[in-house]
Amino acid sequence: MKNKSVTAKGYLLNTAVLAVVLIVFFTLAATLGSTGEFKLILAPSLWQCCYLVILSASLNLVLGFLGQLSLGHCGFMAIGAYAAALLSLAAQRAGIFTDKSGPVFVLVLLGCILIAGILAALVGLLVGIPALRLKGDYLAIITLGFGMIIVNIINNLPFAGQNGLAEGSASASLYKNGLGFGTASKVTYIWVPILLTLLSMTMMFMFIRSKYGRAIRAIRDDEIAASASGINTSFYKVFTFAYSAFFAGMAGALYACANATLSTSSFAFTNGGILNSTFIVVMVVLGGMGSLTGSMVAAVIMFIVNYQIKNGSWVDALPSAVQGIFAYPMLVYAIVLIIVIMFRPKGIFGSYEFSLIHLKRDFLNHRAKAAAQKAEKKGAKVHA
Repeated sequence: MKNKSVTAKGYLLNTAVLAVVLIVFFTLAATLGSTGEFKLILAPSLWQCCYLVILSASLNLVLGFLGQLSLGHCGFMAIGAYAAALLSLAAQRAGIFTDKSGPVFVLVLLGCILIAGILAALVGLLVGIPALRLKGDYLAIITLGFGMIIVNIINNLPFAGQNGLAEGSASASLYKNGLGFGTASKVTYIWVPILLTLLSMTMMFMFIRSKYGRAIRAIRDDEIAASASGINTSFYKVFTFAYSAFFAGMAGALYACANATLSTSSFAFTNGGILNSTFIVVMVVLGGMGSLTGSMVAAVIMFIVNYQIKNGSWVDALPSAVQGIFAYPMLVYAIVLIIVIMFRPKGIFGSYEFSLIHLKRDFLNHRAKAAAQKAEKKGAKVHA
């Protein structure tokens, strides 16, 4: 009962602090929404950080908690992005909404995001049933192939790649009629990515704290022992894979909202930008495999690094030889990953989950331990 009480207090305390932070943020958004910095920098950055957080945390369910290496996470994101884009365009052409305002459009927006996640989960279920019979490198290869297959399928679907969205891309059509938000719309609907990120992280935290989370951690530690204990390893592995794909699909829908253009090249494994499976794996490893809190922090850090590489004026002040390194972002990410593995192999957070009440408890324990050591040294001097 004591542990449950402490956990409940921790959740309540974290929720209260988060509510205060959100109130302050929305107050600032209301007062600064008309300024150029907020509209052009802060709001778009927040959209991008939100879907990166969801992506990183959802992959951590498979990579960190289940212990299975998946390199096809961007494939599920592509499914979610194109599903949301096509559904929104269909709704607009059917006359369900005419402009991006009002309760009808909000319902369409949330409905498209939810359906995108469900569709990605169904595909994840179909892929997971045969794929998760494999392990290690074999699973990584088959999931990598899945991501490539998804890109080619979208490019060749008549309603997605050929006629509906020309050559697998949508620019003016998505921006004007579908979910693609302009600068003003990103400010107006800034609550959408924040709300979905909070709901997604809450659902993932509840998942890892439930019997499902305990089961997949047991499978990660020793699959044979877990199976011998009566855990249906196949069910839990496939369920976790589909559950993770659901959030990747939602992140893809947010990506479609945050970008006026949508192209399958953005989800390709060879893409050198911020959206590729390698980049997402780096975020998970950097934050800590087995820590959703770490995934959140790592996603924000990697976004800032990526933003500074592309837009930071400090890069121009570096020597020309060093500037050449920053011309290849993936090289910078690889260097960051190597440094983390050398000095912090378990990532920033390891398997630790941040909680204010746990932080207080750890601080008090540290003080008590330091006091005990001090008393022990003092006693040793007296006896001497």
